[in-house]
Amino acid sequence: MILLQAQNITRRFGGEVLFEHVHLEVQSKARVALVGRNGIGKSTLLKILVDENPPDVGQVIYGKNASIGYLPQNSGLDSQKTVFDEMLTVFKSLQDMEQKMHELEAKLGDPDLIANDEAYQATLKHYDQLQHDFSDQNGYGYQAEIRTVLHGFGFGEDYFERPINALSGGQRSRLAIARLLLEKHDLLILDEPTNHLDIDTMTWLEDYLQNYSGALLIVSHDQYFLDKVTTEVYDMSQHTTTHYRGNYTAYREQKAANLASAWKAYEKQQAEINKLEDFVNKNLVRASTTKRAQSRRKQLEKMDRLEKPINDNKTVRFHFSEDKQSGNQVLDVNDAAVGYSADQVLSEPINLHVKRQEAVAITGPNGVGKSTLLKSILGMIPFLKGSAQLGTGVDIGYYDQEQATLNRKKTVLAEIWDEHPLLPEGDIRQILGSFLFTGNDVEKSVAALSGGEKAQLMLVKLAMNHNNFLILDEPTNHLDIDSKEVLESALIDFDGTILFVSHDRYFMNRIATKVIELSDQGTKLYLGGYDYYVDKKAEETAIAAAKAAEQPIEVAQPSTSAQSYQDSKATQKQQRKLQRDIAALEDQLSALEQQSHDLQVQMTQPDTLQDPAALTDLQKQVDAVDAEQAAVEAQWEAQSLALEELES
Repeated sequence: MILLQAQNITRRFGGEVLFEHVHLEVQSKARVALVGRNGIGKSTLLKILVDENPPDVGQVIYGKNASIGYLPQNSGLDSQKTVFDEMLTVFKSLQDMEQKMHELEAKLGDPDLIANDEAYQATLKHYDQLQHDFSDQNGYGYQAEIRTVLHGFGFGEDYFERPINALSGGQRSRLAIARLLLEKHDLLILDEPTNHLDIDTMTWLEDYLQNYSGALLIVSHDQYFLDKVTTEVYDMSQHTTTHYRGNYTAYREQKAANLASAWKAYEKQQAEINKLEDFVNKNLVRASTTKRAQSRRKQLEKMDRLEKPINDNKTVRFHFSEDKQSGNQVLDVNDAAVGYSADQVLSEPINLHVKRQEAVAITGPNGVGKSTLLKSILGMIPFLKGSAQLGTGVDIGYYDQEQATLNRKKTVLAEIWDEHPLLPEGDIRQILGSFLFTGNDVEKSVAALSGGEKAQLMLVKLAMNHNNFLILDEPTNHLDIDSKEVLESALIDFDGTILFVSHDRYFMNRIATKVIELSDQGTKLYLGGYDYYVDKKAEETAIAAAKAAEQPIEVAQPSTSAQSYQDSKATQKQQRKLQRDIAALEDQLSALEQQSHDLQVQMTQPDTLQDPAALTDLQKQVDAVDAEQAAVEAQWEAQSLALEELES
């Protein structure tokens, strides 16, 4: 059954087309992802689908009696009620039914009714039907269901009687999702539902949505979440949508294959066109070949020409580099504590040791003090106990998730130029252009930028400072998937050290070489990436359960991929370094070969041949260049063999 169908939807802003010819369909129990870069119009399309805004062209058709629930981006629940009472409002019909059942129970005990058998039987039948409907709609279990969902979103019993308006924005956002899930719509349309969720809550939500009885249409920048939950993808790019079967990873593979196939077909046709045009140009004026040339020209005119394939939408382009190397020991924190006061300690004891070229992820539930720890390391918030010791030559670059380091009153251009006044304006504009700030965009005020644009501006600042130790607080917030992938690649290629906080599991999986779990009881170290961390946590849970049951349990060994994860990261980094070294050596060999050739040509000149001293001097230079060339070739051979061994 089709729950929702968008037909030929077009949306314009002024004279500009935001998207057009959009077709999208959601069937019963479908798991659909809508993906695309920031600003492409995903949220606008969702508002059209839920009838908040009309399309300029096209229509949306809904299934008969289909119930649709919609969660806008960054929405929060606004209510004067307590947490539990607000959730109870979802089940008002069941509560009314329950009240009616109590009334009928009292009525069935009335002696006057009992004396009237016909009326009594009619009332009893009504009661039996009501009781059946009540049971069938989970009337006896809806309060337990409320508790399950609230616990899943991190609201324990101590939150149930708290007024919602006294909670934080992030907590109200989580309650908005919780209420929507309890409503049990035929179709849930969710715009960035993982915002404000920690990893444990995201994992719970994934499991819940996988078993959800209705259909799902989800916009999200969390690749891990999309891979777990969705089974088909609508890619919004080039002002329209393209449909793919499979999860997010399958979509990316199919899209790349389709693009490669399109380029192959286009290039083949272009070669045929060039061949035909060349024949026509050469033979049209010759009497003996005019007819054949005219035939070829007609063939060209009738040809259905393929459009040149368009590569993926523009995204940011940058890399991180360090001006100087730090010492091997970059950061040490011993038996420290963070929090607001001696009576409000968030985490203790904290032990953190970071070495050069490590990428250390800090994870843990919301509110445990992850951002506070980073700010304490930076000296922005004092430790309640202990301190941070930086190693020799450590130069810190900081990415603040709150974007407080940006000056809202400045323009984009001034924000960068004021920190690098010696750079020419053209160079600044070129750098900003690589982060998609082009033309008049650089004259925008920082205050007028979107969250994604501010994130890109902060990355500009970070990349231009060439620090050797990057401290990043939720760097993927506000970035679309394409921009996140560029950031991931830039950090993987970075030769310096990284310490970061993130709830993005896909990002953690690609970047981290170690994971530090932060809790109210301090830190716990896991010597691997995110997959390894998950495996070890599952193992710890199994051991704890076995001890609680006082039964021995065979603990599954970590997966091969998890065990080798850290080694794989180091290998990849070594491969990239060897590839760079080999390329540099090849450039050096080419330069030496040219130098040797130039010297030998000089030796053959008539003037040189008549000057024995000059010939001797040139021969010495040739010998020196040849010796240097042999040494470089030996290095090249050794590096190439090392790379072959790593790749085999």
